[in-house]
Amino acid sequence: MGSGGLELPPGDDGHEGNSTDVPPGAVSLARPMDAGSIGPELDWDADAWREVHTRAQRAGRAYIWLNLVEQRLRAVVAAVLRPIYEPVHGDEWVVAAAGPAGQEWVQRAVAVREVSRRKGYLLDPADDNVLSFLTLPQLRELVVQHWPCFEPYFDERRDLELALDELEVTRNVVSRNRALSQAVLGQAERASARLLEMLGAGGDVPSARRLPVDAVEDLVGDRYADVVAVHADRVRLMRQFPAEDIFGGARRLDAIGIGLNLLVQNFSGRRLVRLAESGCRVRLLFLNPASSSVKRRERELGMKRGELSRSVEMNILHMRRVRSRLRDPGAFEIQVYDETPRFTAYLVDGDGSDGIAVVQSYLRGARGMESPVLVLRNGSRLVKSDDVGEAGLFPTYREEFELAWVDSRPVS
Repeated sequence: MGSGGLELPPGDDGHEGNSTDVPPGAVSLARPMDAGSIGPELDWDADAWREVHTRAQRAGRAYIWLNLVEQRLRAVVAAVLRPIYEPVHGDEWVVAAAGPAGQEWVQRAVAVREVSRRKGYLLDPADDNVLSFLTLPQLRELVVQHWPCFEPYFDERRDLELALDELEVTRNVVSRNRALSQAVLGQAERASARLLEMLGAGGDVPSARRLPVDAVEDLVGDRYADVVAVHADRVRLMRQFPAEDIFGGARRLDAIGIGLNLLVQNFSGRRLVRLAESGCRVRLLFLNPASSSVKRRERELGMKRGELSRSVEMNILHMRRVRSRLRDPGAFEIQVYDETPRFTAYLVDGDGSDGIAVVQSYLRGARGMESPVLVLRNGSRLVKSDDVGEAGLFPTYREEFELAWVDSRPVS
């Protein structure tokens, strides 16, 4: 290089004049590292990928809740404030509603809308309005500024603001793509459910009182027929869906299985008596403890001879004691069947659209406590929009129960 410039070191190995010594006044340039030397530093191991997937799953669930709440709150704001401001201000009614206090953020929303128009980001004409570009905190600000207009629709302003405060933590985490803990996600889901209820968007599924409709189920549930939950075993089921939530308040209970331990051992006899006295009709179908099917099942599970049959007998005797305490024993029926047991199923309110079913298949070497569990929600939701008449799995198990009940014998 010319005077005052930088002199580069000699070229690659093998060229004439190459040397590891740097001449005086020259600047040494570090050679690039081999790809192999940086690879291990960039690689993610299995634990790292697992953590990333967990973060993405939690953020996705939280985003669905946030999206539902924001859409609902936007609709409520429009329904309440549009009739007040639109007759005077026309399409600028949102700007007028924001007033001087919201001048800065509403003008920012107007600018973003114009940019989106120019770049063709607005694919849905329904979103071509300023209200669609307001964030959740800005929608909240409109509600607070015009609280007298919203007050007739809400019980407590404080409850609404507290729920929005809880959701704001999650919104900030998700918008910045930071890690969302399970605790914060749970808080966000509970707050979102409360907000949707306050905003008049409670679930229209009758069985939601027993098994709340999950936001993910509500959006993608049609991929899984009427299966709303899958648990690896009954322990995990009970952790998420206790027996009191399953059976409490039922008006009808049909159950089929070997020993019906989920009901007999996890729902007290006193609660069963109160349930039956309140009008619940119960039909319990046990495997006959004296049948050859019980002996085969004992061999499958490696149990001592007579161990399973005695357990079933004890459960039947316990249910007979419950029945004997009722004013109307006819509403509490107990029967036994002799066929090979294929599954256990608890159908709660199975005769209506608010039914819930807990189903387990009998595996060759696993006890009922260890077998996978399906939770089904009855109703008319279609599996696919073009599958008219497809009703899911609930009716299948209900029909199987009815067929087995007809072929069974009553227990005196």
